[in-house]
Amino acid sequence: MSQKNHPTSDPAMQALLKRLSPSIANSFTTEQLIALASIVGARGGRVHAIDVRTTIKLPFVPFSFYLVFLMGKNRRALNATEQCIAVFSMFLFIALNVIFLTCLIVVILYLIKSALGIDLISGYSTGLWDWFTTQ
Repeated sequence: MSQKNHPTSDPAMQALLKRLSPSIANSFTTEQLIALASIVGARGGRVHAIDVRTTIKLPFVPFSFYLVFLMGKNRRALNATEQCIAVFSMFLFIALNVIFLTCLIVVILYLIKSALGIDLISGYSTGLWDWFTTQ
């Protein structure tokens, strides 16, 4: 096998072998390295939450297309702009959840008040209790 085609010439395999102790990395036979290279392959040993890789063959087209869809946690360090966006997004998410839960609690308390027959403002009704009892 030429040096160019040897499994250790693949960057993904080099990264894998660097993570092992030298005594273990040097103990693999060529056959074992080929098997490892087929497992690691183009994926580079990375694990994604969603990993879809397929080839699409269209009729009457002499070649095929490949489709790769990956999704997972971003493990890279964020730059200043990305950190600002992440903080704002988290703040917005929390604020919207607090608003939603507050509205839900107010509606539940109003329904409990109406079920108990407590009338805070005489002659005024939002109609929520009437709608709720007719459903």
